[in-house]
Amino acid sequence: MSGADYVADGTQFVERLKHALGTDMVLSGEAVEKYCRDWHGDVTTGAVAVLRPRSTGEVSTAVRACVALGLSIVPQGGNTGLVLGATPDHPADQVVISLERMTRIRRIDPDDFSAVVEAGCILSDFKDAVAHAGMFFPLALGAQGSCQIGGNVSTNAGGINVLRYGMTRELVLGLEVVLSDGSVFDGLSTLRKDNRGIDLKQIFIGAEGTLGIVTAVSVKLMPEPEQIATALLGLNSLNDAIKLFRRARRDCCDLMSAFEFMPTLAFVLAREAMPDLVMPMSDDYPAYVLLEISGSGLVDIGDLMERFLGAVMEEGLVTDGVIARSAAQARNLWLFREGMNEGQAKRGPHLRTDVSVPLSRLADFVRDAEKAVTERLPDCICVSYGHVGDGNVHLNVLPPGDLPRAEIDASIYRAKNAINAVLDAYEGSISAEHGIGRLKKSDYSARLPAVRRKLLTALKVAIDPSIVMNPGCQFDFEQHS
Repeated sequence: MSGADYVADGTQFVERLKHALGTDMVLSGEAVEKYCRDWHGDVTTGAVAVLRPRSTGEVSTAVRACVALGLSIVPQGGNTGLVLGATPDHPADQVVISLERMTRIRRIDPDDFSAVVEAGCILSDFKDAVAHAGMFFPLALGAQGSCQIGGNVSTNAGGINVLRYGMTRELVLGLEVVLSDGSVFDGLSTLRKDNRGIDLKQIFIGAEGTLGIVTAVSVKLMPEPEQIATALLGLNSLNDAIKLFRRARRDCCDLMSAFEFMPTLAFVLAREAMPDLVMPMSDDYPAYVLLEISGSGLVDIGDLMERFLGAVMEEGLVTDGVIARSAAQARNLWLFREGMNEGQAKRGPHLRTDVSVPLSRLADFVRDAEKAVTERLPDCICVSYGHVGDGNVHLNVLPPGDLPRAEIDASIYRAKNAINAVLDAYEGSISAEHGIGRLKKSDYSARLPAVRRKLLTALKVAIDPSIVMNPGCQFDFEQHS
């Protein structure tokens, strides 16, 4: 198809979409650009149009209109994903359906410890509304000021509180989903126990919009933590961090909500992004842990933290540490964890991984994977950090920033292959929490066992036989008539 044909056909599609849906719902031309660029700005594509429905009924109508025109659909939330799952890759025949107008919180029920919220609601806005009602929604991400609930569900988002509360999957009670024929699956129950056969909502969680468009979610709420204790600890090694985690799981039990590992370089990177950050400890240590415990009611969280740290420091497991004495000090400690990501971005294009291995093998994996990268790419810098308690490590690789872009891309590719080879030996996962999207599709497909591929294909064909929902995401399905 020539460029002229593309423009002509695209214009025709837009006019027909506007006729079917109204001009207010349809964006085209330059207005689509921000919806066709990934969060880091590494990839910019295009789309026939961006549709912005305001209700579940309008989503259904939009889906039917797209199918009638032979257009495929890329569902999109806050567009904060890291694997190109919501980035269109065929501009000539793909439409983005953005849920950004569907922001209504339908219900918060403190007595039922539940809420129902539309998919376009920004996570931090929802958390604030829940907190105003005296409750707590534990999902917490660096992008929570812009990511949306529907995207969190569709990617099965993780975050810093997985250790205590689980992934998004564990927080979802029910879903409302528009399917590829425009019909609506209404499963917005808030029941905790419902054993009526297969739990259909689970097939849409983590599906990245390949089976349907999540339009609303019912979720679990928790009592709001009245006490939070945060500490930054200096240790001699990642091995010691693993030992400390085991001890904390025993002594702090389920009150431990975060346990983050960071190397010394994390603080260098954070201060490159946020120069005003002041190190809370005077000496550098080979490894750091950011530990948080929280609770409400009759438990004295501050005393628990003091007694726990006193014991592990006396034993020599922790070399140094500081406990936040205010919410502002705790926020400052977390800024180091958040700022290191921004610092890496300032150094230019780099490899961002999101892998997991059995917790008992995490330290060995990091050692072997960093060694494999260093042997192949001695000029690159490895930055390993992560949630530790759930076996998730982000082993990122920073090439020299002064290289030509083609050489940087080649280094990223070689580093990825080196890490994945070690990961395979450890029987780990190439995606702990970010999903597959389009970025990891080839690596995922190459590692997909035949039986699992068969089951996934059967599921896709049964629910979306025309392959109109986010084609090209996760892995390539054959179209069935």
